[in-house]
Amino acid sequence: DIYTAGLQDCHRDVLAHFQIRANLVVPLIKGGELWGLFCIHQCAFPRTWETEEIQFVKQVAAQLGVALQQAELLAISQQQSEKISQTLRDLQDTQTQLIQTEKMSSLGQLVAGIAHEINNPVNFIHGNIAYVREYAESLLNLLDLYQQHYPNPVAEIQDLADSVDLKFISEDLPKLVSSMTIGTDRIRQLVLSLRNFSRLDEAEMKPVNIHEGLESTLLILQPRLKAKPDIPNIEILKEYGELPQVECYAGQLNQVFMNLLSNAIDALEEANDIFKAENKEPEIAICTQLISADWVQVSILDNGCGIPETIQKRLFDPFFTTKTVGKGTGLGLSISYDIVTQKHRGRLECRSTVGAGTEFRVEIPVHQSARVAA
Repeated sequence: DIYTAGLQDCHRDVLAHFQIRANLVVPLIKGGELWGLFCIHQCAFPRTWETEEIQFVKQVAAQLGVALQQAELLAISQQQSEKISQTLRDLQDTQTQLIQTEKMSSLGQLVAGIAHEINNPVNFIHGNIAYVREYAESLLNLLDLYQQHYPNPVAEIQDLADSVDLKFISEDLPKLVSSMTIGTDRIRQLVLSLRNFSRLDEAEMKPVNIHEGLESTLLILQPRLKAKPDIPNIEILKEYGELPQVECYAGQLNQVFMNLLSNAIDALEEANDIFKAENKEPEIAICTQLISADWVQVSILDNGCGIPETIQKRLFDPFFTTKTVGKGTGLGLSISYDIVTQKHRGRLECRSTVGAGTEFRVEIPVHQSARVAA
């Protein structure tokens, strides 16, 4: 009875306030330390607690103490598990970044080296074609003048002129020189595209023409777009909008375009049997537009088989791939996602419907000084 138990006045007043007449208090021990109190109240009348009751309450308190300790250990274990998971994610991100850096460096050096080796002899040939044309015209003019003043050459000269078909040579030689000029111009354009793609001399962020990067990438991928014995020609549809110069890491952004276009080509090649059955032509559409005053969008669409929703959720995970062994590393989209979202604070999204094709959208700020988080 709280009124006869010799309690202090303040203690008795608190119990009486809650209409408690008798109470039993057992300590809750967690890990050898007092964690709290387990209180049993009798409110209607005084009560003498039996030994069995006290023992039962002690056992319950002991079990509660063990449960509290286990809960704390579980919480610590969960925290440690989360830290381990975060560490693993950090390691994966670091590994991906290292692979990306090494891949970009190796690719850039390879492309730049090839471009340099091709550029020197081509420039030599291209520079001398003008002299070849001038010399050829001079010789042909001289020959024509000889024919005017000496219309009846000796038999030996006449026989040689008949055997080499002098008239055909005089007509075809200028055409041949013009064809050589067109060929060297084409090679120089390819070399320029390779240099624009690698952008080794533009490691810093600077304003660039997005369309030039797309065209350079398409030029490099041209052999994969052409028809093959069992695969039809892949048509490229372009809808380029009016875009300003965009501040970006040009080489890395070109790598994103390369990955997305390569994946689109892979998807169309895998759907080749369906195209034949439905009498359809494989297509890739590239659309660019200014979606606001500060953002540009590059959209790459294919009319392949599409991607199931369950797979779409994992597309940007490192090392995830649906391709056969030896064909894909599972890093292309992951690296592209990091380049767009981390390096350019942009957005990379996939929209796909099974049976209707796939669209990848790249959105980045025009000015990185006005960047907003994705």
